Amino acid sequence: MKIRTTSLRLWAKTVTCVILLWSFLVQPESARALSIEEETTLGQEFFSQVNRYFNLVEDDFLTEYLNSLGLYLVRSIEAPPFPFKFHLIKDGSLNAFAGPGGYVFMFTGLVMEMDRVDELAAVVCHEIAHVSSRHLSTRIEQGKKIGLATLAGILAGVLIGGPAAGAIVSGTMAAGIQTQLYYSRNDEREADQRGFLYMKNAGFDPRAMVSVLSKIERGRWMGTDKVPAYLLTHPTGPERMANLDIITREYTEGPLPPEAHFFASEYPFFRATVVAMNMDSNDAARVFKSEIKGNPKSAVGYFGLGLVMKGKADFDMASEYLARASRIAPESAVVLRSLADTYQASGRVNEAISVLERVLEKDRNDKAALFLLAGCHQYLGNDAKAVSIYEKLVSFPPVKDDVFHNLGVSYGRLEKLSLAHLNFGIFFKKKGESSKARFHFEKAMELAAGDNEMADRIKKAMESGPRPKRQQSR
Repeated sequence: MKIRTTSLRLWAKTVTCVILLWSFLVQPESARALSIEEETTLGQEFFSQVNRYFNLVEDDFLTEYLNSLGLYLVRSIEAPPFPFKFHLIKDGSLNAFAGPGGYVFMFTGLVMEMDRVDELAAVVCHEIAHVSSRHLSTRIEQGKKIGLATLAGILAGVLIGGPAAGAIVSGTMAAGIQTQLYYSRNDEREADQRGFLYMKNAGFDPRAMVSVLSKIERGRWMGTDKVPAYLLTHPTGPERMANLDIITREYTEGPLPPEAHFFASEYPFFRATVVAMNMDSNDAARVFKSEIKGNPKSAVGYFGLGLVMKGKADFDMASEYLARASRIAPESAVVLRSLADTYQASGRVNEAISVLERVLEKDRNDKAALFLLAGCHQYLGNDAKAVSIYEKLVSFPPVKDDVFHNLGVSYGRLEKLSLAHLNFGIFFKKKGESSKARFHFEKAMELAAGDNEMADRIKKAMESGPRPKRQQSR
């Protein structure tokens, strides 16, 4: 991961943020706390900061799995203060954190250390417990006095750690700010207790929190600047470990709910995808070959090798490995989707369609399979079929930006130009490119002359709130 912290402008801004943050940390206790509305706005600003400086994983399977798991775990909260959103950051750090407003982030480096889904669930439950307890909001004092955007940037640096936090935590005054924002031991105790209940209710083993914390503790290196960021923001030590041991001592395993069984069965493929994405390709290949050596019928091993070969654009070898994985695990949707995607990338489109139809026989609303299938039909020139599938995907929010772009392409080929420009307008608006969006909306309106229903649809699309523009890391 490359973080844009090299410019003098950013360093100057950070120092300014430190001074401003200190100015509101000295406010009296009675003046503290954010309302739900204020924290929601802060959360949006916070996400914008994270999205700007860090690489968020956009893989469909990883995003769907993490969010489905997170929302399943959230069911234990009677009245969630915010709608939860879960994101994976491509970074080797041992870290995870909950930002303001229900945003929960997991680092790929931490996932790679987790051997089973219970450990992932343990960290996610702990973070949603911080959110449901409103711990972060109680540690923010009069944030609105310095502006939520500024505060969001400071929080991003402190919670994420690494080089971006270096300027914030340098110096005596900044160290005091760091202490103010980190969770207290009481916060951790409450989050551990609530997280235990969330895990127990969901059917996962709460003792996994002890094992994953032990792994993070082993991640310590020489020097205080090498302490895993998770341990900086989440105080641990013998007392906390002893409390966790007491909490989990009385736990007895019960029957596994169907949802927990599903997440457990898919987790090895989730982790393999993270390994293939995050590690050097040669190192990742060695990991998967070692898996196959220990178990020649390891679907996960062949799946992982397939992903590695696909990343190298060796589609023939990728197809061979993924096909072998599909024969071992014929019910795995992620294996079949990956095989179909590889077939499509190598021009074997009809074979891809055949595989995708197998997936959709089991789940006709599989969004990732539908998106790939629409792409196959678009590649073959079956634009009417592609449009019907893409329009179905529009009815299943959240909708990928590319769905609108591809709709624009297919509608254009079908000479439905007003619809083509409408979808291009939506696409560019979601990307934050307002001038391009405006051009396409105006063109769509011009072409819709006399069609009041279409004109109303275009106006509605123009008036809907834009999504913040994503700025890629350099």
